[in-house]
Amino acid sequence: METRMKSPHRRKILTGTGISLLLLLPLLPNLRATPQPVVSPIELRVDASEAPRKIFHVRMTIPISPGALTLVYPKWIPGEHGPTGPIANLAGLWLEANGRELPWRRDPRDMFAFHIEVPAGAARLEVAFDYLAPTRPSGFSTNPSAKLAVIDWHLFLLYPKGIDVEKALVRPTLRLPAGWRWGGALPGRLVRPEEVTFEPIPLSLLVDTPIVIGAHYRRIELVGASEGLPPHVMDVVADSEWALDIPESRLSAYRQLIREARALFGAMHYPRYHFLVSLSDHISHFGLEHHQTSNNQVPERFFVDDHVHRRLADLLPHEFVHSWCGKTLRPQGLVTADYQQEMLTDLLWVYEGLTQYYGIVLAVRSGLLSMDEGRQLLAAYADALNHQTGRQWRPLQDTATAAQILYTAPVEWANWRRGVDFYPEGALLWLEADVLIQQLTDGRRSLDDFAREFFGAGTGSEGRIFVKPYTVEDIYAALQKVAPYDWKGFFTMRLAEKSPHAPMGGLTEGGWALSYRETPNPFALPLSEDVLPLPSSLGLVVKEDGHILDVGHGTPAYRSGLGPGMRIVAVNGRRFGREVFLQALASARDGRPIQLLVEDNEFLTTHELYDAEGVRFPHLTRNERKPDRLSRILAPRATER
Repeated sequence: METRMKSPHRRKILTGTGISLLLLLPLLPNLRATPQPVVSPIELRVDASEAPRKIFHVRMTIPISPGALTLVYPKWIPGEHGPTGPIANLAGLWLEANGRELPWRRDPRDMFAFHIEVPAGAARLEVAFDYLAPTRPSGFSTNPSAKLAVIDWHLFLLYPKGIDVEKALVRPTLRLPAGWRWGGALPGRLVRPEEVTFEPIPLSLLVDTPIVIGAHYRRIELVGASEGLPPHVMDVVADSEWALDIPESRLSAYRQLIREARALFGAMHYPRYHFLVSLSDHISHFGLEHHQTSNNQVPERFFVDDHVHRRLADLLPHEFVHSWCGKTLRPQGLVTADYQQEMLTDLLWVYEGLTQYYGIVLAVRSGLLSMDEGRQLLAAYADALNHQTGRQWRPLQDTATAAQILYTAPVEWANWRRGVDFYPEGALLWLEADVLIQQLTDGRRSLDDFAREFFGAGTGSEGRIFVKPYTVEDIYAALQKVAPYDWKGFFTMRLAEKSPHAPMGGLTEGGWALSYRETPNPFALPLSEDVLPLPSSLGLVVKEDGHILDVGHGTPAYRSGLGPGMRIVAVNGRRFGREVFLQALASARDGRPIQLLVEDNEFLTTHELYDAEGVRFPHLTRNERKPDRLSRILAPRATER
């Protein structure tokens, strides 16, 4: 699951250097504010003992010098692709130096900045505030359940504006709720019951290394030194003990995932890796990437329910791939000196799109998904995107450029607006590139060769965390080495031009065709159980209680006069219900309209729904006239299974 805008002179400096950001930043003093002299570590004490009631108490000691000081709260959070730092949830701010309270003033233009005048003789600033966690799922912000929480350190930080976040050290301490345990990639130790202390760590690496805490915790060693690999661990917290009872066959697939990733990329750019998994139905569900860990927040039954796991089986692979594609190798527009600078998201079709592609590929190669399930997932992508009405006005590139506003856009009119389509459409786009490479090289090479050279072995670093920025021209040049072709023209046409259809070349030239039948495709069904499984062609998203969530512009639902916010009360003279509506759709293939009684606020209207095609689901059908390149792509690569 990482957006923004960057100065042109810095873009030029970073272009194509292949140099670690850790080495570059000291050479770019013009890109920073005047540094504050932070010598000893910043002390950060997070009291999470009241996490179940959604409040965290923070205390900090910051080395300072007398004079004007600006403290900032992280704004642009890597991986979240927008200025998403939840500054509104900071409360109770209190500052003290030399034993007396200091007044502070918020910047009138930058809501994330606080100005303070430090008195003469002061060497330390004492800071206290509370972080008020959301009580309901809310974007990327931590909303703890009664039994678990994710400690995203950026939520609990203020830091002097202009410091070098790569060098400034932070010494974190964490207080846990009684009886809770913790897990993650940060080395720490219990100094007293429920209190964990960690070694000083660069601020940037601390922000990049969240941990999980919970009343029900399980640590699982996956693979490591015995296979010549860095340690790979799964830290799982859950709302219940039974949710931790993970089938061994499932764990075996996750172990294979690590081997398949190594076979794909050829090098691992971290000393250790931790999959953080939070199992709860009361938290936000998403994934977020980091260098040596990933934060995966999923339903409580994720590991023990085959249906739930199948629908989300590519999540952990996706976030794992980001360690290479996104964290280590990163678009230069997403590389900034601190968390206050805006970022550019125009290359999210690589950062997220390629990661989405390889997340699916590795899920199948490792056995988390079957070969057929991988094809069903791609069929669902193709179907949904082919019926994405916003394609008429918004090209794919703009969904990446505008990511910071699309992530938080409402569900109403989503089909006409378009959303973060660089995920699923990016996956189809890179599948097409993969198949094309095979065609150009008579099967001798594939996109794996590009991935290994660009993101993995070709970087020449094993077991070390670093950042290497790249430009789109670097992508084209690397692809050119694998298979000579007009790659710039290939991607520009698919990114910049409006098209009524998704990029289907990877499927069709890969030996498969999109078809429809009544057999359900689990990946074409709504994730939410209270949303009806309707065909994409209808252009209607409706809940089981009849409330309309979305209507696609120009679709049969749109032409009938339906709109988001309305509620269907009756269907063909009968009270609306799940089976009543689905049966009406199934019977509407003879051209007769479906009669709807609809409530809009307190007013009732009637509507006729034409052109319903029944309830059909997308699938892929084998085209024997074409080589089956898709199955070749999805086949395992690692020798040990």
